[in-house]
Amino acid sequence: MKKLRMETKDMTQENIRKLAELFPNVVTEMKDENGKLKMGINFELLKQELSDDVVDGEECYEFTWVGKRAAMVEANKPILKTLRPCMDESKNWESTENIYIEGDNLDALKLLQESYLNSVKMIYIDPPYNTGNDSFVYSDDYSMDQEEIDEEMQYRDEEGNINFRKNTDTNPRFHSDWCSMMYPRLKLARNLLSEDGVIFISIDDNEVHSLKHMCNEVFGESNFVACICWQRAYAPVNLNKWFSPNHDFALVYAKKIDLYELTKLPRTDKQNRDYANPDNDPRGPWKAGNPSVGPAVEKNIYEITLPSGRVVLPPAGRSWLYSKEKFESMKADNRIYFGKDGDSVWAPKMFLSEVSKGVTPLTLWPYSEVGHSQDATKELKALFEGKSVFDYPKPVSYIKRMVHLATKNQEDAIVLDFFAGSCTTAHAVMQLNAEDGGNRKFIMVQLPEETDEKSEVFKAGYKTISDIGKERIRRAGEKIKAEIEEANAKLDEGEEPKQVPDIGFRVFKVDSTNMKEVYYPANAITQEQLWDLESNIKEDRTDLDLLYGVMVDWGLKLSLRHEMETIEGVKVHTVDHGALIACFAENVPEKVVREIARRQPLRVVFRDSSFSSSPEKINVEEIFKLLSPNTSVRVI
Repeated sequence: MKKLRMETKDMTQENIRKLAELFPNVVTEMKDENGKLKMGINFELLKQELSDDVVDGEECYEFTWVGKRAAMVEANKPILKTLRPCMDESKNWESTENIYIEGDNLDALKLLQESYLNSVKMIYIDPPYNTGNDSFVYSDDYSMDQEEIDEEMQYRDEEGNINFRKNTDTNPRFHSDWCSMMYPRLKLARNLLSEDGVIFISIDDNEVHSLKHMCNEVFGESNFVACICWQRAYAPVNLNKWFSPNHDFALVYAKKIDLYELTKLPRTDKQNRDYANPDNDPRGPWKAGNPSVGPAVEKNIYEITLPSGRVVLPPAGRSWLYSKEKFESMKADNRIYFGKDGDSVWAPKMFLSEVSKGVTPLTLWPYSEVGHSQDATKELKALFEGKSVFDYPKPVSYIKRMVHLATKNQEDAIVLDFFAGSCTTAHAVMQLNAEDGGNRKFIMVQLPEETDEKSEVFKAGYKTISDIGKERIRRAGEKIKAEIEEANAKLDEGEEPKQVPDIGFRVFKVDSTNMKEVYYPANAITQEQLWDLESNIKEDRTDLDLLYGVMVDWGLKLSLRHEMETIEGVKVHTVDHGALIACFAENVPEKVVREIARRQPLRVVFRDSSFSSSPEKINVEEIFKLLSPNTSVRVI
């Protein structure tokens, strides 16, 4: 039986495989650092395939920084890590489809690559703005190996815990370090976006220029959608020397702009009040449009005689909106208005019943529409009994508008935030689902950065930022549930009650692989060590750890339903009605193997050590060939 890899995919080798399909002649063999053969690329041949006349060293327009090549390599490196389920910190584990991942987001993104490839409709992130006061983890020299980096940067303490350092503006690689931190995460994030997916990235003036260059490279300049300017503050800070900044940006990129459909914003009562019906037109309220356009189109410059007899021409440098034939047709259909006395310059009647059901969003988002920073702080304090638990959160209404624009036409969409912070994004998803009946799911990812021991939030029991985020989801969900139940209690007979959306979430934590790391060559293993290697699975790992590790390796979604039963005295786990059946018992009776095969699942996995001899393993394979020939059988 074949073994599962139990590590993330080597993206470099995957990219080489894709290139081999297009240009098989550029693929060659080379030795890795251990002297083993692997596939590689002859870049000189590849350059020749892509150009009629390649000149080495030719200058071109590009955005670069110190460490860029290493950052590109970082995105493709496989890791020996897994996601361990944490049911104690989860809510509604059995029924929820929402996910919360605690750990380094670079690791998490790599672990999600196969399960969520091309599956995420929307990504929103609010990364560190690189103001000189941000704490984020980065490596100072990508040419060093990971241990050297950790030691040099004091990335981890003696117990292996992550340290945080400020990227101060006195650092000579101030911008480069930030770019190197962001670039591999954006590369991996793009893989997760669906073909019609979109990403929103909050940023301020410090790095918006760098971020746009990076996004143009990662997502493609042609896939740029917009740069939103959010009015985050409503009053000036008089201590500022020159200007008082009151805005942030959000860059918006589609994965494939030809496939992306932007939902329009709902019309407001204020916008609808602009429509009236002074002439009692049976088509209902309308408003006057502009009769002229510029620059002028020659054929649309002509005289129009008003009902009063006055003759008018379009303003200088402009022409009429319609051709003469179109104007006469509109006039005959009572779609032209000349004013009460028939002497006003004509205007086309734009009927409310015929305009789009929504409004195309502007790129300027004032706080009057989506809230400001103080609103966000008040929202969060209200959930935590007035305690200040997080600095600079975003308003729910701000993120909710983004989610609406990105997912309205796909109300079971997956929304990802891998700089989750206080989990405003999760709150916004649940709130929007409550309002429009959608079934959007969220995936939140947050590093367990420790809170200040002197802070109010630490004293309240929230030791890490991820503790705050998880509690915010719990409290926001209960608040939404209570509001819906209260509204339903007031309904008149016959009125349809609202459904409470999914307010649960499954918690997973990034951890080392479930498998023991064996580095000994076969001839160097002693008899005592051989006994230790009887099982290649770490002793502290549970069946659930192994199950979800296998699901990550096999590319199954973490939200799939899971059932456990006992057959012939051993535990058997079934995922998604037979997408996967797993049995990790130390000894698996043949009756259990036959029962699993009889159910004809798509995939089956056992412990390698469950079968003490090769004949036993061959017997298992023969049973599946007979009873379930299409099942993929693996061991770990």
